[in-house]
Amino acid sequence: MALSYSQGDNAPLLDLTIPQSLQQTAEAFPDNEALVERSTGRRWTYREFRHHVRTLAASFDRRGLTRGDRVGLWSPNRAEWTLTQYATAELGLVLVNINPAYRQNELEYALNQSDIRWMIAAPECKGADYAAMLTAAKLNCIHLETIVLLGSPEWDDMFVEPTPEELDKIAVKTSVLSTDDPINIQYTSGTTGNPKGATLSHRNILNNGYFVGELLQYTEADRICIPVPFYHCFGMVMGNLAATTHGATMVIPADGFDPAKTLETVVEEKCTSLYGVPTMFIAELALPDFDSYDLSSLRTGIMAGSPCPAEVMRQVINTMNMAEVSICYGMTETSPVSTQTRIDDTFEQRVSTVGQVGPNLEIKIVDPDTGEIVPRGQTGELCTRGYSVMIGYWNEPDKTAEAIDSDRWMHTGDLAVMDDAGYVEITGRIKDMVIRGGENIYPREIEEFLYTHPDILDAQVIGVPDAKYGEELMAWVRLRDGALTFTSDDLKTFASGKIARHKIPKYVHVVDDFPMTVTGKVRKVKMREVAQTLFADGYEAATK
Repeated sequence: MALSYSQGDNAPLLDLTIPQSLQQTAEAFPDNEALVERSTGRRWTYREFRHHVRTLAASFDRRGLTRGDRVGLWSPNRAEWTLTQYATAELGLVLVNINPAYRQNELEYALNQSDIRWMIAAPECKGADYAAMLTAAKLNCIHLETIVLLGSPEWDDMFVEPTPEELDKIAVKTSVLSTDDPINIQYTSGTTGNPKGATLSHRNILNNGYFVGELLQYTEADRICIPVPFYHCFGMVMGNLAATTHGATMVIPADGFDPAKTLETVVEEKCTSLYGVPTMFIAELALPDFDSYDLSSLRTGIMAGSPCPAEVMRQVINTMNMAEVSICYGMTETSPVSTQTRIDDTFEQRVSTVGQVGPNLEIKIVDPDTGEIVPRGQTGELCTRGYSVMIGYWNEPDKTAEAIDSDRWMHTGDLAVMDDAGYVEITGRIKDMVIRGGENIYPREIEEFLYTHPDILDAQVIGVPDAKYGEELMAWVRLRDGALTFTSDDLKTFASGKIARHKIPKYVHVVDDFPMTVTGKVRKVKMREVAQTLFADGYEAATK
């Protein structure tokens, strides 16, 4: 019997640092558009973009920042974010991505945990006063020396034209960087405790972006609409680095996700690729004037970040002209992509799995209790190994050892099944699995079923405490326009005879929106907290 292990193709890795890669692209495609920002109208060719990047790097150098120093970046998507991403890499500075949703305590934790020396930040975002929070944080963060606000005179001063001697100095410093140097820290949103700083190298993220683009068959003719956050790997790696390793164009539709602006950008910029988490595509498809957008320029894109409902994928392929859309799966700690569907995969493979292992990577599915590789077709924990696995959690060796074993396998915490052809289906999180009366129930299976109901736009299933069975199922649903109610009785009627009785959720909670992270992932931990409050207020009795 075949075991759940697979190894990707041995395609050549890029033995380059990020600045070396950008230089190669700028020399190969100097007049191709590198970056377009729709809100401001700014457009830079690769020649111009690299010059702006090196100008900013020269300013960092002139102000005393040196290889290994941590520079925080706290901003929604804008051109300055991308410039800073590449400029810090030029000098070997470690870019620390700060979640735009962070507030005072979370901000100060990140500043202190990674000893950030410089902070570059938007003055505010969605009503949050970043400038005031940073001023307060400086009193409690002893390593924070400098705060530069985007759009301020101090920021403008960073773009004073460098002298030839300064550029020569940057070139020398770039030449001695190692591909294994830490270059980026991204804080993962753990379900308990403080976030952990996944530390990534040039080798990690440059190659991951490159191979994602290779499997999408990117060329210099592609134009990638990137509405997903840059602070996360989806934006800065799968978006930006996939583009710059292929001479493609990065297109920023807005500073935050807006479904109409995203589709308008696709139309106006003739984008060939569109990214998003499932909830983004759901919002785009739900626009009242969706049919008015000419999306004929699209051919591909990525849906990732959380489980991708099959029904949504079908609509994306059939109505958004994205016949070559890919599902990517991974985690911040793996740079992020471990598996990906290919553009020539069958329809069923592209809507029901997260694809096969990526080039130069290994994956296996193991019994969470014994660590033994399980037979294909059996559920277990997905593990991955290869160039993409992070250096570790910043200054947290114990937590690193919990996640990465002695053989350098990253344990994802995700439950998965591998079929005979090596395609992987994610069935849930180990912590999300519901045990009802001794039966293991995977919410993903039930969520996919709920999508087949004509009144349900989106659905999430969680486990809630139950005195008799230990846990019961609760479905949170968003209804389509025109659907007024949906009760537990409605669900039972719909599901009866279609799925096993013990898999039919006992409770139904209709909502307008799910609690989400800034990257568009559903926060099931928060949903369980809300459910406890609902039950305490008599919800259980009202919905039996």
